[in-house]
Amino acid sequence: MSEILYVSTRGGSKTVTASEAILNGIAADGGLYVPVSFPEPGWDFNVLKDMDYRELAYTVIKEFLTDYTEEELRACINAAYDDKFDTPLVAPMVNAGTSWYLELYHGATAAFKDMALSLLPHLLVTAAKKNNVKEKIVILTATSGDTGKAALAGFADVEGTGIAVFYPKYGVSKIQERQMVTQAGKNVCVAGITGNFDDAQTGVKKIFTDPAMQEYVKSKGFRFSSANSINIGRLIPQVAYYVWAYCRLLKDGVIAPGEKIDFTVPTGNFGNILAGFYAKQLGLPVNRFICASNDNRVLTDFFDTGVYDKNRRFILTESPSMDILVSSNLERLIYHIAGKDAKKTAELMTGLQGKGVYAIDALMKEGLCDFYAGSANTAEMREAIRSSFEKYGYCMDTHTGVAAAVAAKYMKETKDEHVNVIVSTASPYKFTASVLRAITGDADENEDAFALADKLEKLIGVKQPATVTTARTSPVLHDTVCETDKMPEVVKSFIDRL
Repeated sequence: MSEILYVSTRGGSKTVTASEAILNGIAADGGLYVPVSFPEPGWDFNVLKDMDYRELAYTVIKEFLTDYTEEELRACINAAYDDKFDTPLVAPMVNAGTSWYLELYHGATAAFKDMALSLLPHLLVTAAKKNNVKEKIVILTATSGDTGKAALAGFADVEGTGIAVFYPKYGVSKIQERQMVTQAGKNVCVAGITGNFDDAQTGVKKIFTDPAMQEYVKSKGFRFSSANSINIGRLIPQVAYYVWAYCRLLKDGVIAPGEKIDFTVPTGNFGNILAGFYAKQLGLPVNRFICASNDNRVLTDFFDTGVYDKNRRFILTESPSMDILVSSNLERLIYHIAGKDAKKTAELMTGLQGKGVYAIDALMKEGLCDFYAGSANTAEMREAIRSSFEKYGYCMDTHTGVAAAVAAKYMKETKDEHVNVIVSTASPYKFTASVLRAITGDADENEDAFALADKLEKLIGVKQPATVTTARTSPVLHDTVCETDKMPEVVKSFIDRL
């Protein structure tokens, strides 16, 4: 197996190993790490289909993380995908109507972020040892809802690390917030900001690239890294579940070997769907990736026109993890469709940062042929949830509801008959008021979130995830709220306490 190295999308940093890229989180020039070349594993899917999730995850991830030994990587994977997941399958597939649902929310925090964030702490600690890093690692993360709790749960009390999470105070569900602010651990910090997710994400990136902050953390014996999907160590584990979904369909006789399928992905920061694109580069037979947006349809407009324009009204919706106007991981796709032209990528990202807009050329737009983009408004999302429950007894969360609505539009418009897999990203219990409103037409947003969870459980007959019942009774441990320009002060205060 040849070594896979990583380089910044903006070209200003040297080539690094996988473990170095994971340690750094983000490149020094502000770019994101991408593989210099994609592996060519030549998989036999008839062999892969009989693997359990841990074996399959190892088979996929080892292609990218080539400087990890087999012993190291298997140890990380076995520690990640254990009894934290409430099913031995880890990510079960469920058929409901015209689509299959890849359920990625059976981990510790009931969201798809567990699929990668259960593994990242182990990859990071192993990377530090491999590279003789003596400093403690401070994980700095912005969240639109689910990454925060999953990262906190993954890194809480992990020796040699600390984690600070920033979330939009009024831009997450009540249960999402409760999960975060009740997180125990001597090495954790949680702060709400008086802005949206894009503000939190921009603030985190500024801290990462601020020389003064870098010098400060170094003087204290720390170094920064990230648990967001800007970290390649977050992105690569997600590639595995796309291969897993294909293999489950093959094992169950739904598809024939080599038959192409579609994936519909509820998309905000673009990391989830990009992992699918990476899986296709390794040989996964995919026809089309359907990029599903909510009312904040910046990605839909980009795929339609080739112009990325964040200069628009930010809309708070009932699918808050998709309420994003700056999709950070899109930068990686831009780099690939630009023919690995780091200079062009850097120019486009500079345009986004300065004017809030950039446009790709005709040749680059041709590189988007693997994607279809569509959006669904709140009414369409609710109808998708209601219809699925009434027709098939299958209940989904609001983000998956957006994906289901867009998938239905896509199939009607294109007459595409490929098997469609909808990537289901969260338990409906994370968004109880919205799901109840969709199904019954009535839910009081001001009613206690846990009382609403009890109502939903009675209605759908599915047990509440353990993380919801734990958050119900746990004390609030974090009550910091700050303006975005005060985020560095919060981080410094946290580091001083570690």
